[in-house]
Amino acid sequence: MTDSSAATATNGTSTSGSTILIVDDDFEIAALVKDALEPRGHTVVHVADGATLKDKLNQGFEPDLVLLDLMLPDADGLVLCADLNERSDVPVIIVSGTARKRDSILGFKLGADDFLAKPFHVEELEARVEAVLRRAAQRKEEGQPRTESAAPEPTEVRGLTPRAAPVTVGLLTIDDSRRQVTVDGRLVELTPTEYRLLGILVARQEEVLSRQELSSMVWGYQDASIGRSIDVHVHRLRTKLAIPPVKGPHIISVRGFGYKMVPGGQPADEADSGNNSSRNPDGAGG
Repeated sequence: MTDSSAATATNGTSTSGSTILIVDDDFEIAALVKDALEPRGHTVVHVADGATLKDKLNQGFEPDLVLLDLMLPDADGLVLCADLNERSDVPVIIVSGTARKRDSILGFKLGADDFLAKPFHVEELEARVEAVLRRAAQRKEEGQPRTESAAPEPTEVRGLTPRAAPVTVGLLTIDDSRRQVTVDGRLVELTPTEYRLLGILVARQEEVLSRQELSSMVWGYQDASIGRSIDVHVHRLRTKLAIPPVKGPHIISVRGFGYKMVPGGQPADEADSGNNSSRNPDGAGG
């Protein structure tokens, strides 16, 4: 099979000529990817850190696929994966320097399309890239949006009952009938996972919920390995809500236990813990 025919799906969907962005601080890996994929008709662009990735995306750069290393010098790869999943339909393949099963689980929960452990064979890289590009091209042809990994609707999640009327807590309002969240009248765009997580925390105000409990409520099952994913989503919720410290409500980290929602301003003894966790999503124990 020639390179050009290898880049064509069995249903006739062509993936050649795609722009692939590799985000990795390992220049040898980046060179390997370029050597493997450019002869197949792809354009490979390399950036070595999260800041450069954000700059390129903010400048309007739109790749067809992103190969994202989890271990970047200046950014959390899982947070970047979630950011990419929200801002566009670009498919993401996570590349990890460890073969830990939990890395792949977290990646899929945060919107990754595939997972590739280092070191990898060139043939495996080529196969996974072509498979993800084919699926993305087929979705585009059929007009199907790229969505998060399957998760139960809010009505099916234990601990979260749909509210008949909008609920307001401090500056925050949740309207289940319209699936909308506003902060002081400002509409906040949330992913389905973020919406479920926020709704649970509001419904269980002042209760400390472990990451395992939250994962069970949000996704319908409990798995200790995905607590890290809850940390990332809490970090993103705090950033999106952007509620002033003297106002409320706030998602508070209770170190060694988990998270809770408090309706007013952050208590002084917990504000530092919450702010540290905002910068470092691992700050809360679950």
